[in-house]
Amino acid sequence: AAPAPADSAADAAPEDTGAPADDAPARSERGDDLVLMELVVRPESALAGRSASDLLLRSRYGLNLLAVSRDGARARARLRTLRLRPGDLLLMQGPSDTLAEFAGDFGCVPLAERELRIPDRGKAITASLIMIAAVAVAALGLLPSAVAFAAGVLASMALRTVPPRAVYEAVDWPVIVLLAALLPVAGAMQSTGAADLVARLLLDTLARGDAVIGLALILVTTMVLTDLMNNAATAAVMAPIGVGAATQLGVSPDTFLMAVAIGASCAFLTPIGHQNNTLILGPGGFRFGDYWRMGLPLDLLVIAVSLPLLLLFWPLNA
Repeated sequence: AAPAPADSAADAAPEDTGAPADDAPARSERGDDLVLMELVVRPESALAGRSASDLLLRSRYGLNLLAVSRDGARARARLRTLRLRPGDLLLMQGPSDTLAEFAGDFGCVPLAERELRIPDRGKAITASLIMIAAVAVAALGLLPSAVAFAAGVLASMALRTVPPRAVYEAVDWPVIVLLAALLPVAGAMQSTGAADLVARLLLDTLARGDAVIGLALILVTTMVLTDLMNNAATAAVMAPIGVGAATQLGVSPDTFLMAVAIGASCAFLTPIGHQNNTLILGPGGFRFGDYWRMGLPLDLLVIAVSLPLLLLFWPLNA
């Protein structure tokens, strides 16, 4: 059984894991380079019978011993003086290269890599305050939402609550590229009159000038497209069409834009409409047809609920 990092954090103070922090190599204090690794002490390991104090883990290797699991339970003794035994499971922190070299030199077996984190209450509070501040600034209209949340990200990076590398890795670059490619297409549809042409086709052939039917058509069309395209791409394409339809009907475009936003969020009918649908396709043993059998009733429910609410909160003649 793996040790519980949260419970072991108190045992991981510098005096329990080796030499004082001042003697540790500089690289061990750079939080963005540190990783956690679980090591099993083998019977022939050179660690058997020795303690963290004997090994001078911090001063010599720049490593921290955070917890020890023995016989399926976390060891309660002071880590500084605890004599390690074969079969002990060690939770260690340090640079990944140093940990790998240490495991090889001392005859330890690294366990399969998995997500391990030690909760940092201070960083959690800081991150929460940054989030609350960003939401408050945007809600009060002091700054545009994009600027407020971008400032929140920069503040998180500056205060080291989130490593810059993690911010970069969290960006969904395929979606960014897709939007960058489709936004000009949406602009071209509006500037060339293609959006108005599509809107007129929908309104003249099906809605026949009825604004409520036109609103329903925009909603349903968006829901169909989002099952075949990325939801952000669908919104980018349908937004100018919705504005064109509202302009031709002489009603508020806000209602039609909200219909586009709702419809683009309803990718229920196919496994390719949203990445979440795709992720559960294999593990859940689902087939393509399973999605529309469950998704069609959901789509009908969304249409039945959203149309009256759209007309209530975003009146056509506002």
